[in-house]
Amino acid sequence: MTTFLKFVHLATIAVWSGGLLVLPLLFWQRRGLEAGAELDRLHRIVRLVYVELTSPAAFVAVGSGTALIFLQATYEEWFSIKMVLVGIMAMLHVVAGLVVHQLFSPTGRFGRFSFISLSATYAVLILAILWVVLAKPQIDSNQFATHLFEPGGLSRLWHQSFGDTRMPMP
Repeated sequence: MTTFLKFVHLATIAVWSGGLLVLPLLFWQRRGLEAGAELDRLHRIVRLVYVELTSPAAFVAVGSGTALIFLQATYEEWFSIKMVLVGIMAMLHVVAGLVVHQLFSPTGRFGRFSFISLSATYAVLILAILWVVLAKPQIDSNQFATHLFEPGGLSRLWHQSFGDTRMPMP
């Protein structure tokens, strides 16, 4: 079961990452297109890549990854960094959806700076996740967060940062 889930996870991560890398290139093709058949064709292709390929792959990747966490009991510091990076990747996935929504309005634009910055951000993030997963760097959390990874550590950090919080009563 674990082997099957790993295969599913890796395959869907590849589709998700590939979709995120190709989307800025598709967005870039919007420049200079006026309303008409070519713009409609590009819109259909972008929606196919985002809605029918990349988003379901992201959903399955996160779901299979969550199942693998419980099957393999991965509770090391490097894995926390991976989870933060995957969270950022999910947020940038939403950014791509917002661009799709805005891009095909009559005034929609996707400039050179947007293309370069979004493409570079996706590439760097995907490479960072790959590096963390493959290198599994040894991180001593006691050097920067002494009590964070012990039971109740997050609660103590919360109380130190924000004090006592109480639920309001009607």
